[in-house]
Amino acid sequence: MRLVARRRGPLGGEVAIPGDKSCSHRALILGAMAKGETRISGLLESDDVLATARAVAAFGAKVDRLEPNEWRVEGARWTSPVDPADCGNSGTAARLLIGAVAGMEGVSVTFTGDGSLSARPMRRVIAPLGRMGAWIEGDDRLPLTVHGARLGGIEHVNDPASAQVKSAILLAGLGTGAPVAVIEPVPSRDHSEIMLGQFGCEVSVQEGVVRLGKPRGLIGCNITIGADPSSAAFPLVAAVVVPGSEVAARGVIVNPLRTGLYETLEAMGADLSLSQERLQSGEIIADVRIRHSLLSPCQVNASQIPAMIDEIPALAVACAFADGESLIEGLAELRVKESDRLGAVVAGLIACGVAAVADGDCLRIFGRGAVRGGASVVTHGDHRIAMAFLTLGLAAEQPVEVDQAEMIATSFPGFIEVMRSVGADIQ
Repeated sequence: MRLVARRRGPLGGEVAIPGDKSCSHRALILGAMAKGETRISGLLESDDVLATARAVAAFGAKVDRLEPNEWRVEGARWTSPVDPADCGNSGTAARLLIGAVAGMEGVSVTFTGDGSLSARPMRRVIAPLGRMGAWIEGDDRLPLTVHGARLGGIEHVNDPASAQVKSAILLAGLGTGAPVAVIEPVPSRDHSEIMLGQFGCEVSVQEGVVRLGKPRGLIGCNITIGADPSSAAFPLVAAVVVPGSEVAARGVIVNPLRTGLYETLEAMGADLSLSQERLQSGEIIADVRIRHSLLSPCQVNASQIPAMIDEIPALAVACAFADGESLIEGLAELRVKESDRLGAVVAGLIACGVAAVADGDCLRIFGRGAVRGGASVVTHGDHRIAMAFLTLGLAAEQPVEVDQAEMIATSFPGFIEVMRSVGADIQ
C-alpha cells in the first residue's frame, strides 16, 4: 500500500493518540503473570501488542477484549504452549517474553517472528539471562527455544542503555529469590519498574541501580495506559513544520525518560506547552499543545538519546525544516531496529532534497528552512520511517510518497485517520 502526503494548508485541532506501546506490552505480560484479574484501559490494539496478547493467552492466561481498548486478563501459572510463540514484528514482545519464561521452571517454548524480527539481535538479552542460569537454545537471532529454569541472581551493567534488556532481567528475576540488580550508567525507560510497583512488586531505584526487592509476587490490578509519546511525535512535528498550524494531544505520557523530543523541539524554538500534568497508574501524563514555529538546528548528544530513541525519525523531519546544521549523536541502536533506521532516514532525506549524512553513529542534517520533497521514499518495511516521511510531505513543496504503509499498524493503526482529522492530506 503506497501513500502520498501533500501540503494543503494549516493543521488544527486535537488528535486522539492511542495508548503507549511499551506500557501495553508490559500490562499484558504482568497481568498474565499476576494472581487474579487485571483490567487494562487504553490498551494499544496494534499488531505488535496483539502479538503479545496472543502469546500470553497461549501460555495459559485468560485474555478478553471487553470493548475497544478495554481488556481483561486473568493471570495463571504459565504452561508450555503447543505451538511456537510468534512475536510477529515486535522486538519488545520477544525480548520481554523470553525474560519472563526464562525464570519459569518447567515451561518451554520456541520464539519466532517475521523476517524483520528474525534479523534483529537477541544476544543482548540472552547473555545476561544466561549468566542467571537460563537455558536458551539458539544464537543471536530468532528462532530461540527457552526452557524455564530456577535462576540465580545477577548484577548487570545496562550499557548501552536498553529498557528491553533491563525489563527481561527484572521479569526473569520474579522467579527467584536471589538478588537481582541492574546498574544504569545512562537511565533507560522505567515503565517496567513503575508497572511492577502497580502490581505489588517491590522495586527500588537508587543512584542508578534498579533492584528487585521482596515480595516479588504480582497481584492483579487496574491499569490505565496514557497516550503514546512516540505516536504523538508525528502529528506534533507536523504542526510545528506546517505554517499556521496548532495541534493538541491529551493525556500523553510525559515520563521524564520519554520527553527528549519535546525538550529538543523547545530548544529549537518550537512553541510547545504542557498542561494538566497528573498521575495515572504510576505514570505522569499531560496535555501537549504545539504551534508552527521557525526552527533553529539542534545539537543532541548521546546521553539524550534513550529519552527519544523512537522519535528520531520525527526529529529528523523537524531538523530538515530548520535553518542550519543539526547534529544528533549516539544513534548506533537505530542500525538494528525494524530496518537500518539511520540509513533509511538519511536516504529518505536526500531523496527529498535535504542534505544529510550518517557519520558513524551520528546524524548530520543540513536544513535550509524549506524542503523540496517530490520523492518516493523506500521505507524498508519500517513503520516509523513511513510515518516520518508522510509527515515531511505535509510541509514539503512537492508531494512525498512512501512505498509501503501497511506496517504502520504495528504501532499506530489509526495514523492516517488521526492525521486527516486535523487537516492532513494523505491519500
